[in-house]
Amino acid sequence: MAPINGDVPPPLEGKKRRIGVMTSGGDAPGMNGVVRAVVRMSISKGCEPYGIYEGYEGLVQGGSLIKRMEWADVRNWVSIGGTLIGTARCKAFYERPGRLKAAKNMVLHGIDALIVCGGDGSLTGADKFRAEWPGLLKELVETKQLTAAETAQFQHLNIVGLVGSIDNDLSTTDATIGCYSSLGTICESVDKIDATAMSHQRAFVIEVMGRHCGWLALMAALSTGADFVFIPEKPPSGDWEKEMCTIIKERRALGKRKTIVIIAEGAHDTELQKISPTRVKDLLTNKLGLDTRITTLGHLQRGGEPCAYDRMLSTLQGVEAVHAVLDATPETPTPVICIIENKIVRKRLDDAIKATHAVAEAIEAKDFSEAMRLRDSEFSEYYTAYMTTTATDQPQLLLPKEKRMRIAIVHVGAPAGGMNAATQSAVAYCLARGHTPIAIHNGFPGLTRHHDDKPQGSVREIKWLDTEGWISTGGSEIGTNRGLPSTDIAKTAECFALYKFDALFVVGGFEAFTALSELRKGRAEYPSFRIPMVLLPATVSNNVPGTEYSIGSDTCLNALVTFCDAIRVSASSSRRRVFVVETQGGRSGYIATVAGLSIGAVAVYTPEEGINLNMLTQDIEHLRQSFATDRGQNQAGKLILCNEHASEAFDSMEIAKIIKEEAKGRFDARHAIPGHWQQGVRPSPMDRVRAVRLASKCIQFLEDYAGRTQEAIAADSQSSAVIGIKGASVIFSSMLKLERDETDWKDRRPKNEFWLAMKTVVDTLSGRPNPGVKRN
Repeated sequence: MAPINGDVPPPLEGKKRRIGVMTSGGDAPGMNGVVRAVVRMSISKGCEPYGIYEGYEGLVQGGSLIKRMEWADVRNWVSIGGTLIGTARCKAFYERPGRLKAAKNMVLHGIDALIVCGGDGSLTGADKFRAEWPGLLKELVETKQLTAAETAQFQHLNIVGLVGSIDNDLSTTDATIGCYSSLGTICESVDKIDATAMSHQRAFVIEVMGRHCGWLALMAALSTGADFVFIPEKPPSGDWEKEMCTIIKERRALGKRKTIVIIAEGAHDTELQKISPTRVKDLLTNKLGLDTRITTLGHLQRGGEPCAYDRMLSTLQGVEAVHAVLDATPETPTPVICIIENKIVRKRLDDAIKATHAVAEAIEAKDFSEAMRLRDSEFSEYYTAYMTTTATDQPQLLLPKEKRMRIAIVHVGAPAGGMNAATQSAVAYCLARGHTPIAIHNGFPGLTRHHDDKPQGSVREIKWLDTEGWISTGGSEIGTNRGLPSTDIAKTAECFALYKFDALFVVGGFEAFTALSELRKGRAEYPSFRIPMVLLPATVSNNVPGTEYSIGSDTCLNALVTFCDAIRVSASSSRRRVFVVETQGGRSGYIATVAGLSIGAVAVYTPEEGINLNMLTQDIEHLRQSFATDRGQNQAGKLILCNEHASEAFDSMEIAKIIKEEAKGRFDARHAIPGHWQQGVRPSPMDRVRAVRLASKCIQFLEDYAGRTQEAIAADSQSSAVIGIKGASVIFSSMLKLERDETDWKDRRPKNEFWLAMKTVVDTLSGRPNPGVKRN
């Protein structure tokens, strides 16, 4: 609340700020993670955070709607859906008198920086507020609502925007806070509908949100293998009724038992005439005779807990927002915090808003190519991948016969969510281009031991219908194995030659990386290995050199977060209990660290840092103090995450025993091991869509080598490569360079792990002891 005597509080010393944080517009999963991150990072930096309740309405009304936030106020908020500080439409803020009240309330509370999480409308309002700020202060002085002395310290207002929107409708960022949680809800619903559609040979028309943006519809179609999709940016052709019916009829003729059509609520034709679910249903019923139903998911898409990615994104962007506030000068343009591929970046808010509005203008002008271009390159790539991998007959994509290849596909290592999606995408792309996709079942041991088994060997050509439905299934449909080519390298080379492989597509983790290394080195002796080879990293551990993201790691994180949420309920119900949860990840602490970031763990133990007695003693003392100051708050349970190889001396059970012994009855400690639960059941939407996109890129990479001689291929170091996401780019890295410069072979991980800085964020936001920082 504002000071009782009405005095404006004095400024904080140095660069410390009083920072207001608010959520505005439609709620989105992950907004609470933003508030928690802003509050705790602000406190850790010596600043004062203020929660502004009910969005802009709270700014205008002031009073109890603007509240000083303490450390404990945001305990466990990262795992809760919606927004706990509320959001509301505020007509008063649209008008200058409302913004004048808002400015006065901010000055009375001493707030000189504002972090806003919302959609483009909310962020546009914030930027306008900043532009008017000097004039608003001047008017407050002229109307004697405040004195010149009271406003002197507030001549500049810094604002930072974060995009909270399930629609993912802001240009210049690949993902907005909440969009992947919403996509997860859609995919889960479609997966369930898929089962009943298959049972009854029905068609379903599923309407999803997206009045002006088709991201949810497109990603849902890609993630579920839908037969047709309608999005505002790329409406179907003028003869779309015939086109859709032809596609669906062809697939039914191939033996497909069900039909799924995804339609965005803002779908229209090329003349901007609305295409409704009812119109599509009637077409499928009357033209094709299909038993067709409509499902409108509605606000179901907004609800529920945020997925692991949105928890991580909201936390990292909230932390970056505080840094942006402290870095700002009066001349700094208002930034919006974005993510490009795997990198958190700051961009100018006005440029982002302008680009977003330009999309709507292009659609209105019926310039749909421009609308697609303005979205971002990733959006267009996903659309191309969907169109390429879902159609059965695309003669315009066929390569000349001399450019067509026999492409072998093999899975190596432990199963990971998204392996099947990658395979389905690769097969569909191969068939569209005229290549022959060949599955090697059960890895390299399957190739050398069972390739000529009767009646069916392990080397089999794959047809389009063979992979139907694989995109949403976990595990590995063609089988995976940890066996390496070196077990029988001569036989492996013989089989490569026997089946005339022209290229090799490998999907897997560090074992797959090792296998590709062996094949590359074997080129000197075995000519059949002198073919282009590419690895798509797929492992829950995310420990493959050459990439910051591996297929399956997001599925693992979602499974682990779900497990930890359930464990926390038990810990909180017991009031004074700590759970030590053992995570997978091999000798890489990525999974433990990101999961710790996503659940607000008290501490995370990783192989990179190790565990020692001093560390345990410090953490136990921190737990003792934390429980001692607990005054009956809810959600008091605490979690510690421990990687399975964090220490040779201390495992999760031993750590729990030590904590319990040292607690002397003041609190309890248990251990929990989710084990293979972490591999998940169905792949997450992110693992599905990235698997499709990256697999398509891999086959494109391979076909660039068509027609080259074995000698030319062997001489090209890039002909054996790993596809990966590094920072803001998708790149192919040479195996030779990765093996030589970037691989820690002993610990089976990259030498330089991009995520290590996240460990500091986990410790800071959890309140783990750090000298010189006082927390309430």
